Amino acid sequence: MLCDDLTIEFDALVPGQTTEQGATRRTALKVALGVGYAAATMPIMAQTAIKTSTEGLKSGTVNFEVAGFSVPAYFAAPAGKTNLPVVLVVQEIFGVHEYIADTCRRFAKAGYLAIAPELYARQGEPAKYTDMAKLMAEVVAKVPDAQVMADLDGAVKWAGAHGGDLARVAITGFCWGGRITWLYAAQGPVKAAVAWYGRLVGANTDLTPKNPIDLAAVMRAPVLGLYGEKDGGIPLDTIDKMKTALASGTAASKAAQFVVYPDAPHAFHADYRPSFRQGPAEDGWRRCLEWFKANGVV
Repeated sequence: MLCDDLTIEFDALVPGQTTEQGATRRTALKVALGVGYAAATMPIMAQTAIKTSTEGLKSGTVNFEVAGFSVPAYFAAPAGKTNLPVVLVVQEIFGVHEYIADTCRRFAKAGYLAIAPELYARQGEPAKYTDMAKLMAEVVAKVPDAQVMADLDGAVKWAGAHGGDLARVAITGFCWGGRITWLYAAQGPVKAAVAWYGRLVGANTDLTPKNPIDLAAVMRAPVLGLYGEKDGGIPLDTIDKMKTALASGTAASKAAQFVVYPDAPHAFHADYRPSFRQGPAEDGWRRCLEWFKANGVV
């Protein structure tokens, strides 16, 4: 049976917290776990955002333990089914808000157990930030890659205990999560990966000791990279450098492919934002599902 420990708890106050403060915290938690949008994403194009129903699905918030910390996550899966292919859905910088939750439900409608762990949970609540620069400096920049890799391992373990087939695991991620997707494809127990506009190069620091280009030659799973030609944050020459690095690597490295959509900006799949481009988004989604199927996930 899927998820006997399904919990959605937003009402408990932190000791010393007022009712008003508690209400604010509950709002942030709800947004962080798939109910609503993160404040920093405004303005929201609500008339465009895809809304996937939960009919026929089991979905909600769960927690799993990693190194003594209870990691919250959103999941969705076909109701009453087991032995399901698993897909890890890795958040944008804004955390696990409605868009990421809806993406999980879309995968569930396609037959997957999809799980999106809140990978900043130790560092802060991204949903409460209205300023992008402060979110990056105070939360995102403090998240170690090693922590993220361990939390993704924990999400895989949870999925295996709740109806997922651990011989058929995939990963996909958007923006910040696109970079993480490349990293996990080099070390995680996944058969295939799809990275949506994930950064390929960057500074090597104590918290981010390796970037995708540093791991290009040691991929364990083939990655499909989906990128926008007009993405101001990911120069096309970095894609060319990544292709060169992949070409001298493992069989999985050499199997990687890229699609660069003409005139598409960053975050072209994010249907709730002005950057959304329906054509590339729909084509990318189709390619994502086909990539997983071609590589034995379904």
